[in-house]
Amino acid sequence: QVHLVETGGGLVQPGGSLRLSCAASGIISTPFSFTNMGWYRQAPGKQRELVAAITNRDSTDYIDSVKGRFTIARDNAKFTVYLQMVNLKPEDTAVYFCNAQGAWGSVLWSWGQGTQVTVSS
Repeated sequence: QVHLVETGGGLVQPGGSLRLSCAASGIISTPFSFTNMGWYRQAPGKQRELVAAITNRDSTDYIDSVKGRFTIARDNAKFTVYLQMVNLKPEDTAVYFCNAQGAWGSVLWSWGQGTQVTVSS
């Protein structure tokens, strides 16, 4: 089974930056480089949402609210996906997770513990 570990969260002031990392380990039946990966977030009282995605060909996509501020990248040799976040806003406060994307909005692996991002002055 695949184990996901998200790191890099923290408390930052509005306008600040963070870089999140998500490392995958364990038995991976589908090679990491073949997977489409996504960063998700879940704010208190809200459903988890996909905020950024990167395909196995490095095409990227973002929800409108983070376009121009978040950048997703991957390092297949390290089985790791990153999320660079700049100009953070209070509404970005959430627990951030990564996962491999399956069909119809599903995910391929069990969720990790996530990493908390808090944007507050």
